[in-house]
Amino acid sequence: MPESKPSVLFVCVHNAGRSQMGAAFLTHLGAGRIEVRSAGSAPADTVNPAVVEAMREVGVDIAARTPKLLTTEAVQASDVVITMGCGDACPVFPGKRYLDWKLDDPAGQGVEAVRPIRDEIERRVRSLLVELLPPDTGRQPR
Repeated sequence: MPESKPSVLFVCVHNAGRSQMGAAFLTHLGAGRIEVRSAGSAPADTVNPAVVEAMREVGVDIAARTPKLLTTEAVQASDVVITMGCGDACPVFPGKRYLDWKLDDPAGQGVEAVRPIRDEIERRVRSLLVELLPPDTGRQPR
């Protein structure tokens, strides 16, 4: 029986910037090996255009993504929940791993201000990826 994929949920208030970048990087770099979700406690109507542009600069297209409402089910279905400034709006369940990534909010910022936030999110996602997907030890699948 195949092992289940690790599951990660990125949460911020509007699901229009930081959580979208985190989810996009993990989806892109994880190459199908991780189940990725993102949501917001008070989702915006659209993803921040400066965020879309900043991600396009590094070859990741998120133009078609739409902000989603955070649900209890999404949290329960995730192994790791990464919060990015959603405060008390994020439900907490025993047995889940929570990481709080303190990052500047790109809302209302131009692409110049979004780039360093994007780069820091990519750095943290790469680090998380190493943790979630240990290197293959050479074992044969059963």
